Amino acid sequence: MTEQQFENGYWYAVEIKAFADEIGIPSASRLRKDELEKLIKEFLRTGKLKSPGRSLVKTGVRDDEKGLNLKLPVVRYTSNKKTKDFIVDEALKIVPDLRRKSGARYRLNRWREEQIQKGNKITYGDLVKQYVILNQSEGSFPQIPSGRYINFLSDFLAHEKHSTRDQALRAWGKLKKMDIPKTYHAWKKYRQRTGSDLL
Repeated sequence: MTEQQFENGYWYAVEIKAFADEIGIPSASRLRKDELEKLIKEFLRTGKLKSPGRSLVKTGVRDDEKGLNLKLPVVRYTSNKKTKDFIVDEALKIVPDLRRKSGARYRLNRWREEQIQKGNKITYGDLVKQYVILNQSEGSFPQIPSGRYINFLSDFLAHEKHSTRDQALRAWGKLKKMDIPKTYHAWKKYRQRTGSDLL
């Protein structure tokens, strides 16, 4: 399989994990789908396995068991309701009318991972500040490449006048089986080039 063939396919998380196990990516079951896709593409391109880039070993007391507070260093973060509620509650103390922006939590988690990977010591106060910044940023966040299904539906409904969710889902079902990138742009281009009815 080439990297392009992999890119043009649509893979469910269980398929990605099985493929990652098959080629020998360590701790595949602990990695996110986007991390596995990146590692698999690297392997297909170079024939070499890379490290996931972040520590997957979690030992010791979880931060939420220590008692969350703004000065507490982020050591063993747990993405649970207690932690999420703490971050939101503290953010609302800074900006009482803060509105939650779609994608802010995802980006906060990636920011946290990046800081830890770089060796930067951060606290829960830093997480709260970053959460406020993300929610107050202008415009929409860029689409996440691994969110092909969500990105396609969003783009389809935004660009196909008077379209319905059922039409978007049918178009996605057809696109998923095609050997082209899984994007609205590729779907539209293919449809225009071939005159195919992909709805």
